[in-house]
Amino acid sequence: MRYTGPKVRLSRRAGMPLTRKAVSYFEKRPYPPGEHGRRVRRNSSDFAVRQAEKQKVRWYYDLTEKQLVRIYENAKKRSGRTGEEMLAELELRLATVVLRAGLAASIYAARQFINHGHITVDGKKVDIPSYQVKPGQIIAVREKSRSMVPFVEAAEGVHADDKIAGFLAVSHKDLRIAVVDRPKREQIPVPFDEQLVVEFYAR
Repeated sequence: MRYTGPKVRLSRRAGMPLTRKAVSYFEKRPYPPGEHGRRVRRNSSDFAVRQAEKQKVRWYYDLTEKQLVRIYENAKKRSGRTGEEMLAELELRLATVVLRAGLAASIYAARQFINHGHITVDGKKVDIPSYQVKPGQIIAVREKSRSMVPFVEAAEGVHADDKIAGFLAVSHKDLRIAVVDRPKREQIPVPFDEQLVVEFYAR
């Protein structure tokens, strides 16, 4: 199942901020939630470490276990390194592209925008957050949705990071994203080790 509880609490559990709002809270309370959160944890087993890393990926991209397994299996079929191919697939999910481009404040907001029909791919409405975008495709906010406050803010660059991923060409003013290439590993800044996830599923 997908986690639907408080994102700040989940960020502390994951050991990394999962939303912009969680950053300040996480800096104040970087330990896990609960009354025993401050206690020093015992060394974890290799299995526990890999499992924890897999959970981080699920929470970071807001995935169900079934979705992540499917992405891993698809990545194994490609010719490149499995971990890097898995990350590329995760980054080319429509929800991730909308987030990376700065059109949403969080992966959860990106999912909601897509589910509610505010996003188009090559001019056609797509309401599936897991939709796999391909190089050459154009993602945009629907014309009738552009006057909504979240998209007015996005057009002003409110949610944009200092550096847009190199595989995207973004016009915030036009609320438009072009996917120019398949993501390379060095273009994907993620707070986890994908190789540990591969090892978890390959066990």
